[in-house]
Amino acid sequence: HAIGEGVTGVKVGDAVFGRVRGGFAEYAVMDIAQMMPKPAHLSWEEAAAIPISFITAWEMIYQFGKLQKGETVLIMGVSSGAGMASIQLAKLIGARSIGTSGSQEKIDKLKTIGLDFGIATRKPDFADKVKELNGGKGIDLVINGVGGSVFAECMRTLGFRGRLATVGYVDNVFKAEIDLNAVHAWRLEVFGVSNAHLPAAGKAEAAAGFKRDVLPAIMDGRIKPLIDSIFSFDELPAAKARMDSSAMVGKIAVKIA
Repeated sequence: HAIGEGVTGVKVGDAVFGRVRGGFAEYAVMDIAQMMPKPAHLSWEEAAAIPISFITAWEMIYQFGKLQKGETVLIMGVSSGAGMASIQLAKLIGARSIGTSGSQEKIDKLKTIGLDFGIATRKPDFADKVKELNGGKGIDLVINGVGGSVFAECMRTLGFRGRLATVGYVDNVFKAEIDLNAVHAWRLEVFGVSNAHLPAAGKAEAAAGFKRDVLPAIMDGRIKPLIDSIFSFDELPAAKARMDSSAMVGKIAVKIA
C-alpha cells in the first residue's frame, strides 16, 4: 500500500508476506528485513501461516538446535503451528521426527506431512518409548512447546550432546526440575526461543536465515503450511478460543475481507 523513505527492492502493489506486529488489523507496518515475496501458488491464508511458525522453527532447528541429516528431533505438542513447521524442516534436512500429542487423530493427520513417529500422550511418560523409537538411542534435539510439566521427561530423552529448546507453555507450568549432573555428564544444551527481548538485528538475522534455508523449498512446493481453519476478521474471538483450547492441527488463519 505504501513504502517508507529509503526502502528499496519492493514497490507499491507487490504481493508480500512476513512477520509484523499488530497483525490483527486491516493495515500493519512491516520491517523491510521481514518482507518476502508471496509465492504465487499459495493463498493469502497459507502465506500468512508461514512466517511466525516457520521462522521460529528455523531458529530452533537450524540456528540453535543444529539438527543434522540422520539425527532425530522430538517435538512436544506436535500439532501446533511451530510443531507443524518443525516436522517439515526436519524432513527438509533429512532428519527423523517423533511427535507427542494428546490426540491420535492429530498424529495421524501430521503423518501426511512427514511426521515419522507419534506418541499419543499428555503425561511425562514418554522417554522410554522415544528411545525405543530411536533405536535405543537418546534424542539429538527436543522442541518443548508444552512447558514445565514435561521438561524433566524431555531431559531424560536426550542423548550425548543433545539439545533442548523451550518455546511455549500451554500447560502454564513455568518451573521444572533440571538434572545438572545429566547436563554436565552428557554435555547437554538447553536454550529458549522467544522474541520478547530479541533486538531488531536478531529478528533480521532469523528472517535472513529462513529466507536462505527454507524459503526456496516453499517457493518450489516442497514445503506447504498445514491450515487448520480459517476465520473471518469478525470471528477473531472464536479463532483465539480455538487456539487457546489447543484444538488445532497446524495454523489458524484470520481472513481480512
